[in-house]
Amino acid sequence: MSASQTKGKFGDWVFFNLTRVFAIITLALLVGIVISLTWSAMPSITKFGFGFLTSSEWNPPAERFGALVPMYGTIVTSLIALVVALPISFGIALFLTELSPTWLRRPLGIAIELLAGIPSIVYGIWGLLVFAPIFGEYVQPFLANTLGRVPFVGSLFSGAPLGIGILAAGIILAIMIIPFVTSVMRDVFELVPPMYKESCYGLGGTTWEVVWKVVLPYTRVGVIGGVMLGLGRALGETMAVTFVIGNASLLSNFSLFLPGNSITSALANEFGEATPGLYTSALIELGLILFVITFIVLTMSKLLLLSLEKQSGKQ
Repeated sequence: MSASQTKGKFGDWVFFNLTRVFAIITLALLVGIVISLTWSAMPSITKFGFGFLTSSEWNPPAERFGALVPMYGTIVTSLIALVVALPISFGIALFLTELSPTWLRRPLGIAIELLAGIPSIVYGIWGLLVFAPIFGEYVQPFLANTLGRVPFVGSLFSGAPLGIGILAAGIILAIMIIPFVTSVMRDVFELVPPMYKESCYGLGGTTWEVVWKVVLPYTRVGVIGGVMLGLGRALGETMAVTFVIGNASLLSNFSLFLPGNSITSALANEFGEATPGLYTSALIELGLILFVITFIVLTMSKLLLLSLEKQSGKQ
C-alpha cells in the first residue's frame, strides 16, 4: 500500500469519526436540555400535575399557575400567522418565478430576503407604535361590523378595538415569516424543469393550470417544508409578540381582539422578576411545554413529508 493511500484512509477515518462526534454532541445537547428543563420544572409538575395544562389562572402572589392562556395564545397566534402568510408568500413566489419581468425579479427577491434580516424587536416596536393604532382605529371596527355579525364566527371578532391583542400579534408574526416562506417557495419553484412547464403551455394550459398541475405537484415536499419552517419560526418568536399581544393572563372568551399572552412573552416579561421556587419552576415548565409543542409540530411535518415521498415513489 502506497503512502498516499494510507494517508487517504487515515483522512477518511478522521472525517468519519469527527462527523460522528458532532452528531453525538448534538444529540447529547438535546437530551441534556430536556433533562435540565424537566428537572428544573419538577416542583411545578409535582404540585400542579396535569392541571397545569388546563388551568387559566396565573397568580404569582398566591403561587397558583396554569399554562392554558399562554398555550392558547401561542397556538392561535401561530395559526393566524400561517393562515395570513401562506397565500401571500405563495403569491409572491409565483410572481417572482412565473410572472415578474426579468429586470424586476432579482431586486425584488433581494428586498424580500432583506426583510428576513430585520430584528424581531424592530417589528415589535413598529407593531406597537404604528400598526396597532391604525389596526384599532380602522381594521378592527370593520371586522366587528362585518365578520362580528356572522353566527358562530362573530364571537371571535367582538370586543373593544384596542389595537393590540391576539389578532394583532398573529398579523405581526405573519409579516415576520412571509420572507422565510417566500424564499423557500421561490427556490423550490425554480427547481421545476422548464420542459415540464413548456409542455403544459404547449398543450394549451394557462399559467394557473401550469402552477396547479405541474409546479405544485413537483415541489409539494419543498413547499410543505417551507410552511413548517414558518410555523416553527412563529411558535418561537418572542419580542415582536411581546410588544403587541397585550400580556394579559385572562381567557374570559375567545375573542381575537382581547389582549392575551403567549409562552414566549410570559417568559420574557416575568422570568427576570420571578422569585426562586415555584414561580420560576412554573415558568421553566412553560418553556418545556413550548419545547414539546415545537417538537410535535416538527415531527408531524417530518411524517407528512415522508408520506408524500412514499406516495410520489409509488406513482
